[in-house]
Amino acid sequence: MTDTRLIVALDVPHAVAGLELAARIGPDVGFYKIGLGMLTGGGLALAQELKGEHGKRIFLDMKLFDIGATVEAAVRGLAQFDLDFLTVHGDPHVVRAAMEGAAGSDLKILAVTILTSLDRADLDAGLMRAGAMDQMVLDRAAAAFDAGADGVIASPHEAAQIRALPDAEGRLIVTPGVRPAGSDADDQKRIATPAAAISAGADHIVVGRPIWQHADPAAAARAILDTLPRQ
Repeated sequence: MTDTRLIVALDVPHAVAGLELAARIGPDVGFYKIGLGMLTGGGLALAQELKGEHGKRIFLDMKLFDIGATVEAAVRGLAQFDLDFLTVHGDPHVVRAAMEGAAGSDLKILAVTILTSLDRADLDAGLMRAGAMDQMVLDRAAAAFDAGADGVIASPHEAAQIRALPDAEGRLIVTPGVRPAGSDADDQKRIATPAAAISAGADHIVVGRPIWQHADPAAAARAILDTLPRQ
């Protein structure tokens, strides 16, 4: 059985490249993330093809943020594509609207806490409130759960604390910012290894560049899967 705890980010320019990459990776990976960068490159068409013709699970990483009515309408439209995960920003009004839009579908709404590419200096520059990063992530996760989110996006550094929240039972924790030992951090600032992220309480880890930039993406994916704790 394919281990879907690993989600591979198809951060390539267009749908053709994404389909070619998925073919190179092969059957060991059953879950793919399609992000905003590919939206104008046929991302939704790729999502449908991978889901409908290849049986893959799809995480649509759009990080939606707008007034409630707009978010609700956008999510209702996206829910028609029979995908698995969709991200929205973790502000409670956004989460509530997204849950309304997804009602009646199997689409899981994941709330972004704080991007894994940000640190405290970035939050200061954005005029975010003072305080420790992990506490802010924890507070945003709790607020998202209270608003009905099916799960949250957070760095591996906060996964254990989020998992310990009373409302975290039955909710998903998905961690980007995951890097195999020895990999470059790239633009990520709060990172951990795949095994550490899962051990901390993550249900799924998201890995992009260490796989798709590798000379043998299939081997890179298998190497990551081999490090994960047994289910």
